[in-house]
Amino acid sequence: MTDPTQVSARRSIPGTHPRALAPRNLVLTIVLSVFGAIVGVQVLATVGITPSTSIIGALVAMTLARIPLVVFRGFRSVHAQNLAQTSISSATFGAANSLFLPIGIPFLFGLPNMVVPMLIGVSCAMLLDAWLLYRMFDTRPFPASSSWPLGIAAAETIIAGDKGGKRAAILGGGILAGALGAIFSLPMSAFGVALIANVSAMTAFAVGLLILQYCEVLTGWDLTADYVPHGLMIGAGIVALIQVACIILKSHKDSKPKPEAQRQAAAPGRTAATRAMNRNADDVRLGKALRLGAGGYLLITIGLTLGTGLATQMSTPMLIGFVVYATLAAFVHEFIVGIAAMHSGWFPAFAIALITLVIGILIGFPPEALVVLAGFTAATGPAFADMGYDLKAGHMLRGEGKDSRFELDGRRQQMIAGMIGFAVAILVVLFSYQIYFGDGLTAPINAAYVAAIQAGVSPETAVQLVIWAIPGAILQMIGGSKRQLGIMLATGLLISTPWAGLLVAAGVATRMIIKRIYGDKAKQSVEVFAGGVIAGDALYSFGKGLFKAL
Repeated sequence: MTDPTQVSARRSIPGTHPRALAPRNLVLTIVLSVFGAIVGVQVLATVGITPSTSIIGALVAMTLARIPLVVFRGFRSVHAQNLAQTSISSATFGAANSLFLPIGIPFLFGLPNMVVPMLIGVSCAMLLDAWLLYRMFDTRPFPASSSWPLGIAAAETIIAGDKGGKRAAILGGGILAGALGAIFSLPMSAFGVALIANVSAMTAFAVGLLILQYCEVLTGWDLTADYVPHGLMIGAGIVALIQVACIILKSHKDSKPKPEAQRQAAAPGRTAATRAMNRNADDVRLGKALRLGAGGYLLITIGLTLGTGLATQMSTPMLIGFVVYATLAAFVHEFIVGIAAMHSGWFPAFAIALITLVIGILIGFPPEALVVLAGFTAATGPAFADMGYDLKAGHMLRGEGKDSRFELDGRRQQMIAGMIGFAVAILVVLFSYQIYFGDGLTAPINAAYVAAIQAGVSPETAVQLVIWAIPGAILQMIGGSKRQLGIMLATGLLISTPWAGLLVAAGVATRMIIKRIYGDKAKQSVEVFAGGVIAGDALYSFGKGLFKAL
């Protein structure tokens, strides 16, 4: 990642971070959020994807900053631009993935009376999702130093627009390359991500993508039909949760530093002891967030069972089992989506929700309960991952934590901007979903959820899931919590994007060749170019998706 000393040298850090609720920032935030939410729902309903609008928000703020009027002068701050980028991104992913998609499942299943209770439930889940990432950002499971590739792309775009020069030229070349590749339907963000993210994680991701793309062609074996990716993800996900639990248990053990450690941390030059105390504080913060998150998801699940009428349709033991399973499934979905997004910039949220649904079918929950389960789990994860991207961008712009007070203040302002975006998303979906449903428009993936519920799953499927969960668990244990090999291999096997595997492999190879020739000297330029490639792909894909939707 970018050297903090280099970042701070390029830009002075102001004493106070721009306020998200300052009138000019608030107005821009609301306007961008309305636009992002409408575009997100429209493109998802008509094209089946959710466009990345993060760069759009930054570009709008940059454009306003160039207008020679006093009222727009504040947008010259990269931190104000970061708030704009955060709000539109939150509104887009929140409206499309966390709200509109889940409420389409009961509608498509023929249960329109469940739509409003589902909207209330998933709105609460979305807000909790974003808050949890805010509290867990820069802890050991979700460190600020990890890739969060879309966040790097947003930050590099803002930095280049602010400073210009050679950096802007490199970024422009990346944007051009990303857009040209996207014109030929190549997923260029995959190439850009591979230039930034953890090499081990990207290698596992590329292997999964390539196996999925070529296995059936070369051998005739349909991995998806035999639930191989799903089983691998289940095994890897279970181990990933155990790894997080170990961190939490360690935090309890180390949460109270010994008096000697405190004295060492207070002494001049004792940076190692100070870092140890900071890690302990982060671990305690993580543990508190997870406990509050578990309680929050439990309350939301109970509210959904009461609001949708499930409480009267199941026996008491079945009802208790459903509440426990749905709460756990939401937590698992959030973590796996977050881990995949952090390392790869891609998150198979739809596929992982389908996995939890398949397990729910095997358990034997009634169809109405499965509808609620599918919607609830699909709602958790996207807001969590998107907030991670936004906070990563802000972290880079603020000097990567060199000034801890300014960093924490900036995160808080981003959280406020994000929550404004999510609130706007709730209102947009509330007032527009009947129009889309009236025209027969829902998220295309909803048909897969409904078909799975109606068809059921055979006992043979359960056996397949158990068999393939074993290698997934083993691989995740081998890679550890930093590399996430099991999660990333399974993620690749769940994403059927043509050419993605080859482009990720090409990105990893290019990165290794450049490092071998130039060493670490070219690292910053590679990151800037990669950010441009991701931004170029996102901008072209956004325009293309919007054109199709209109």
